[in-house]
Amino acid sequence: MGKIIGGYIIAVLATYLVGAALISQANLANVAAMGATVDWATRMDAMLHDALHMYEIYLPLVAVSFLIAFTAAALVIRQLPSLRLVGYVLAGFVGLVAIHLLMKAVLGLTGVAPTRTLAGLLGQGCAGALGGYVFHLLTSKGTKAGVADIQADN
Repeated sequence: MGKIIGGYIIAVLATYLVGAALISQANLANVAAMGATVDWATRMDAMLHDALHMYEIYLPLVAVSFLIAFTAAALVIRQLPSLRLVGYVLAGFVGLVAIHLLMKAVLGLTGVAPTRTLAGLLGQGCAGALGGYVFHLLTSKGTKAGVADIQADN
């Protein structure tokens, strides 16, 4: 049970950090499209700022979406264990995309501005997929943190 909880926490944090970085870059791309110059220092400052300050809104979205998505994936994976990797990666992708779409449909708001575009929404999905992959690696049975899975792939 500790392996699952630890894997979940690390997957949520990894997704949060990558997702926040993607949000920062998408927002800065919009600023640059308006004619402003955005240098690398500004990009790095924005990513650090967002990573340190979006936790009240964005981190709970990631956590809730993964709780639901990974639970649903686990139910399917019990019946089809050969789909474990695909199941968790897909669950992460769908979970993060779904939470943004549900917020828009139910609450009428877009909690993360870049998800108003397809590219921004897919970027968040990719961050979720990364989290699903991390969860798969860290919770693989019979391995210590999934290291054997990585070595077997090589």
